[in-house]
Amino acid sequence: MPTIHYILKDGSTRSVEAKPGASVMETAIRHNIRGIDAECGGSCSCATCHVYVLEADLPRLPPPDDMEDELLDGTASARAPNSRLSCQITVTLELDGLTVSVPETQV
Repeated sequence: MPTIHYILKDGSTRSVEAKPGASVMETAIRHNIRGIDAECGGSCSCATCHVYVLEADLPRLPPPDDMEDELLDGTASARAPNSRLSCQITVTLELDGLTVSVPETQV
């Protein structure tokens, strides 16, 4: 199983095994990663699963679609070039080792 690394607000890292086909958000919720609220449950409508993807990992991801791009403009923490909604990142074997940082706030 691929491992996803979550850098938490306190600077610590939690590394968890993810099920291929699940989203990075679903994996976070399943493993009680604090700071990913996911209020809409993954329907790409709330932006409370905002994460910053390690810049070195960005080439492994498809770019955000128009809806995700629009929602990223309304995140509680500042949008950055590496901002993504974790509900829109589907875990694959190729994403083993993906690292994301949890922002200061989601609301």
